[in-house]
Amino acid sequence: MPRTQPSSAPAGAPAQASGMRVFLHLLVNTAVANLTTNFLWFALVFWVFIETRSILATGVLGGAYMLIIALSSMYFGSLVDRFRKLRVMRLSAWISMVAFLIACGMFFVIGEQPLLDLGAPWFWVFAVVVLVGCVVELLRNLALATTVTLLVPTERHANANGLVGTVQGIAFIATSVFSGLSVGLLGMGPTMLISAVCTAVPLVHLHLIRVAEPEIVHDPERRAIDFRGGFLSMLAVPGLLALIIFTTFNNLTGGVFMALLDPYGLTLFPVEMWGVWFGVATTGFVVGGAIVAKRGLGKNPIRTMLILVACTGVLGALFTVREWGWLFVAGIWLFMAVMPAIEAAEQTVIQRVVPFEKQGRVFGFAMTFEAATAPITSFLIAPVAEFWVVPYMETAEGRETWGWLLGEGEARGIALIFIFAGLVSILLAAGAALTRSYRLLSRSYDEAPESGPIVETSHERGEGIDGSADGDAGSER
Repeated sequence: MPRTQPSSAPAGAPAQASGMRVFLHLLVNTAVANLTTNFLWFALVFWVFIETRSILATGVLGGAYMLIIALSSMYFGSLVDRFRKLRVMRLSAWISMVAFLIACGMFFVIGEQPLLDLGAPWFWVFAVVVLVGCVVELLRNLALATTVTLLVPTERHANANGLVGTVQGIAFIATSVFSGLSVGLLGMGPTMLISAVCTAVPLVHLHLIRVAEPEIVHDPERRAIDFRGGFLSMLAVPGLLALIIFTTFNNLTGGVFMALLDPYGLTLFPVEMWGVWFGVATTGFVVGGAIVAKRGLGKNPIRTMLILVACTGVLGALFTVREWGWLFVAGIWLFMAVMPAIEAAEQTVIQRVVPFEKQGRVFGFAMTFEAATAPITSFLIAPVAEFWVVPYMETAEGRETWGWLLGEGEARGIALIFIFAGLVSILLAAGAALTRSYRLLSRSYDEAPESGPIVETSHERGEGIDGSADGDAGSER
């Protein structure tokens, strides 16, 4: 028998306060989980580059990471819409835990040196297992994005999304610092053990949280991977598909940074110091997220996003024009400071213009295409950098042609690629601001009805650490 969707009328002040408390529990839990998965991911990239000095290997790892995200995002988004959000988060935590335990077993049974043989299959099996444990964290992040609509008043959505950026930035800081120190001082073995143990902490906490959620409406026509539902939900909002297309193309430059940021940093600094300096740089993410949490995104989040994307292009083109460590770190700091607002803008628009029961599929659909571009760029740019651009910039011709702009140094080839990637971002943002789709989506956002957080109207059972209903009650069967 199909279930009925509860009313989405605004809740009273006590219900809103309770919902915000639950959201903060989920936010902190997800932040700790992200810290753990990113800790192991950063450590894997650092370890591989230090031991092999291969830009190609790190580029392939970065591309594989985004490729797995692209392949799984739509399925993850469909899961978020089909089941209770808390149950989905717990599933994600358990998969990460199992994957990291398997990776630990492989590392200590097979041994470090055999795993570092890039021509042997064991390295790639090991890397894929670690990647699966890290990528599945996206499932929890997608569910968290929908809980903003579920638990937070509409007028506070942008602030809540900024708060997400703040805690993610804190996680990045700790991750980059601890990953570099752990790999440099302890080695990859102890790093693997630390990640496995720390994964259990948010898993236990997640089983203590209770979330009051609306009944899931059973749709017999819904597929496990509902591309059609996500696509139609986007088409229903004028201009929304154009936003996804824009962020998809913008992520092409993200693939450049994914492939080359760590090799550039590890060229300038020892691994321990690169981790520390990257941690210092990512404080910009915290500052940017805090600003969005405090001030929001303005009346038109789409306009704010386009302006900031152009700013990232300027930064990307300038922060490697000289091989100066302080310039690189300062550029990353500023780049990180604007990223929370860019990410929060897209989330805020979707949370307002798309019905709650369809948001998981829309977020998943968007992530599928946005994430798919980064591995394409990463897979292409890593061999281009290693076999053509970097060797070219080491020749007399390369130095003579580009020395006036880039100066001298070991990583001038990577710097040249960053400059062109930044120029592409600037042109992309300027072009998008002139389109009809930008005006349509701005109008769709302005005309979307405002509503309060969705209120649980079905049976409640059990008490959790927040005193609200058991999140497993009434999930789709």
